[in-house]
Amino acid sequence: MSKPIVAIMYDFDKTLSTKDMQEFAFIPSLSMTPCEFWNKANEIGLALEMDSTLAYMYTMLTESQKRGHPLTRNGLVNQGRQIEFFPGVEDWFNLINSFAEGIGVTVEHYIISSGLKEIIEGTAISRKFKKIYGCEFVYDDNGEAVFPKTAVNYTNKTQFVYRINKGVLEVSNDDDLNRSMPDDSKRIPFCNMIYIGDGLSDVPCMKMMKSYGGVAIAVYNGTVNARVRELLLKNRVDYIYPADYTENSGLFGTVKNIITKMSVCEQLYRENKRQKIL
Repeated sequence: MSKPIVAIMYDFDKTLSTKDMQEFAFIPSLSMTPCEFWNKANEIGLALEMDSTLAYMYTMLTESQKRGHPLTRNGLVNQGRQIEFFPGVEDWFNLINSFAEGIGVTVEHYIISSGLKEIIEGTAISRKFKKIYGCEFVYDDNGEAVFPKTAVNYTNKTQFVYRINKGVLEVSNDDDLNRSMPDDSKRIPFCNMIYIGDGLSDVPCMKMMKSYGGVAIAVYNGTVNARVRELLLKNRVDYIYPADYTENSGLFGTVKNIITKMSVCEQLYRENKRQKIL
């Protein structure tokens, strides 16, 4: 009998990393402050009635070109090495995997981020994920960015949850994603999913978890703020915790308990199914 699979899906910026990934190396390379860059991206988005994710990608491209510093894939990957994480993040994945294996569960980790996949790929934790979904550029023969390849905005994040649910992980494979599939044949049921994010940009995925039987967790930096507390009070998330991924944290303990519960529910479901065919 195959092991139950639990998917843990993460936002990246301010969920695993302490701030937006562009603020560690990319924005300083433009001699801009984070406030200047994001204001510029927002102005462009408003002026052109542009999706906010495409607007920031366009701003990255044009501001780099203005300064004679082409935006390259290698450059973005290298910038990932400067990302700083919340406490415990780098050890979290192995510890969670080890716990899950001890109770007969396989855990798979996924990123669903509006940040840049290329930067995430350069981080110390990139190999911990089965799949990284993030914004990407198309590059020319010189390795320079020329056009957006993938844009992950707040609402289309949910398509990647469906991909994980069905096991259709390749972004270009829409045929299998849209094909009807019985719930009991889907690779990872929604009730075996955990989504961890930091705020409003994650609400569509969090609501999806709440609606379909998964678990949604919001993390915050420092003391709890009104925005995060509102997510809990309005029943958009199941739990809120400081972004502390260390082994003795509340977040770690609750995720272990959730995985344990998912394992028990899976075993009961399988036993019920087995008895029906006796």
